[in-house]
Amino acid sequence: MPLVLPAGRRGAGAAPRVLVTRAPHQASALGDALVAHGLRVVSVATIALAPPSDDYTTLDREITRLDEYDWLLFTSANAVAVFAERLEDERVPLTCGIASIGAATSKALRDAGFPVKLQAPTAVAESLAKALLPHANGAQMLLVRAESGRDVLLDVLAEAGAEVTLAPAYRTVLPSDSVDRLRRELPTVDAVTFTSSSSVDNFFALLQATGQPLPPEMVLASIGPVTSATLRDHGQRPTIEARDATVASLASAVATALRDR
Repeated sequence: MPLVLPAGRRGAGAAPRVLVTRAPHQASALGDALVAHGLRVVSVATIALAPPSDDYTTLDREITRLDEYDWLLFTSANAVAVFAERLEDERVPLTCGIASIGAATSKALRDAGFPVKLQAPTAVAESLAKALLPHANGAQMLLVRAESGRDVLLDVLAEAGAEVTLAPAYRTVLPSDSVDRLRRELPTVDAVTFTSSSSVDNFFALLQATGQPLPPEMVLASIGPVTSATLRDHGQRPTIEARDATVASLASAVATALRDR
């Protein structure tokens, strides 16, 4: 049964509207999950992907040296997609162990034909670092991720005796056409979802560019503790946080929060 709240900005009998801030190629999974709960979805991308500043120089170089690594670490499906494309261009065999931060990244790895040897129990860098500690001492590890990111894996694993090389796979940038769309759509939505710290940072950069305030009654939905911490850094208290760091859990939490309002 569709979820219907009292009439407000939506009009009588209309289902709540939820703003999805994921990149366009990732928005459909969360959007589908929200729709399954009877919600209407508005997509305004806060993140677009661009080549890393070194134009893949580091990643391409390290791909030619994969036989020197014991472990290959991934913290996002985006990094998997770029790595798979660059690896195919080089046609280098992959023999090292592969570690993934969570279910979505593991799925991307399996879809690309890469066996996952280790997956973090919880989809945060701290959990992946802890899972890798027994393998760290003396190990050579290659971390493929966004150009900018938290250095938890680098710091924890290096302290445990691993040599970790960072190979940037992409940069996150502000989509050029999202300011006008956010200005138009924000007054019509009941909740905003955030699936990464980058989505939070870029949302508030876009919001500042619109010249609009954030409606005080807006539900701010976070996928996990790291994203929630970034919301707090921006002076915002997350209304809800998903129980598990998955889009399914996030969608369920949003539906429950809107139903209980």
